[in-house]
Amino acid sequence: MNAQMIAITIPTDIVVWIDNVSKRSGMSRSGFIAKMLIEKISEQKKQEIKQAYDSVFSDKSVCREQLETSVWLENCGNDEGQEW
Repeated sequence: MNAQMIAITIPTDIVVWIDNVSKRSGMSRSGFIAKMLIEKISEQKKQEIKQAYDSVFSDKSVCREQLETSVWLENCGNDEGQEW
């Protein structure tokens, strides 16, 4: 993973907490902060995907189309290739 050095300002009590937790975890301060940011960004991305999905499927016409398509596919009657 490529890394870039940046400068940020963080409240002192948060820095103390980060230092304590990162030491107990055997990580550097930078490594710990990077790990926390990666986890938070991953959660945010998942939330954004969920919101986009929910937005699409809150549209009744999309829900109806999806239901009609799944019923149509279910009634095609071809079980070939579905042995597993």
